[in-house]
Amino acid sequence: MPSIMLRHRDDGKLLFYVAKKDLEETVESLEFDSPEKWGGEVVLGDGSRYYFEPMEPPKIPITLRAKRL
Repeated sequence: MPSIMLRHRDDGKLLFYVAKKDLEETVESLEFDSPEKWGGEVVLGDGSRYYFEPMEPPKIPITLRAKRL
């Protein structure tokens, strides 16, 4: 499971970064995005999918462990 970093771009979109793969993509969809639950399956702009455990909405930027689907 790689460590990933999530941060906001200048235009407000969420950016997903995997350092070891030098992958930087925009998050196209997030399975859970509500005040109670945030996370789950993430679909990136290149079509790849990752998963991290749902949690309360975090402060961004954040580093997490994610599993590639």
